[in-house]
Amino acid sequence: MKFLISIVLFTFLQTCSQSNQPIKTSSMENKDAKNNPYYSRTDTTKLYISNEEWKKILPADLYAVAREAATERAFTGKYNEFDEVGEYYCAVCGNHLFRSTSKFASSCGWPSFFEADKEGVYYKRDLTYGMDRVEVLCKRCDSHLGHVFDDGPKPTGLRYCMNSVSLEFAPDLQN
Repeated sequence: MKFLISIVLFTFLQTCSQSNQPIKTSSMENKDAKNNPYYSRTDTTKLYISNEEWKKILPADLYAVAREAATERAFTGKYNEFDEVGEYYCAVCGNHLFRSTSKFASSCGWPSFFEADKEGVYYKRDLTYGMDRVEVLCKRCDSHLGHVFDDGPKPTGLRYCMNSVSLEFAPDLQN
């Protein structure tokens, strides 16, 4: 419970600090987005889409994680050992989630970040599988992204343990 209170307090304090806004990135869009009329990197309007509709649109592996809170196997995700500079977006709806400068090598088997875009995610207590954890969800489409733990590096002490399949990466534009 202390951890949940810490997350809420951290989120509140973040609103007083600098904004974690995405910088200019390439226009490369999600390849599956052409089949997804709700996908946008610029529209932040809250989505209210049924799981039945998402199931028709999303690839099976993404649907299982994002809509059913499944977890991809450790050390198998495309962003686990990935260190390019850019932005991470929700693979379901295109909402901004993380900046690559907050990614770190946690060796846990999933891509890990110490800070999320406060406008991109929200948190929910997760008591499944006999554990007490904090689930991280996309603020725009309510998709499951992963969990956050209090064993991360400074400056936040947090470890956002994310599923690669729930993320989409866009590299920064070269000048």
